[in-house]
Amino acid sequence: MIRKLKSGEYRLYSRKKNPKTGHRRNLGTFATRKAAEAHERAVQYFKRH
Repeated sequence: MIRKLKSGEYRLYSRKKNPKTGHRRNLGTFATRKAAEAHERAVQYFKRH
């Protein structure tokens, strides 16, 4: 899940909420949406390999 921050950067959050905190885990902040999407694909790959 990618959200745009007020600073203009994009942050990648986990799909599920952390049951302990009720928030989504921050998986990195990126300058462009394209970079965030590329990292999201990498995360999904490593979750299954």
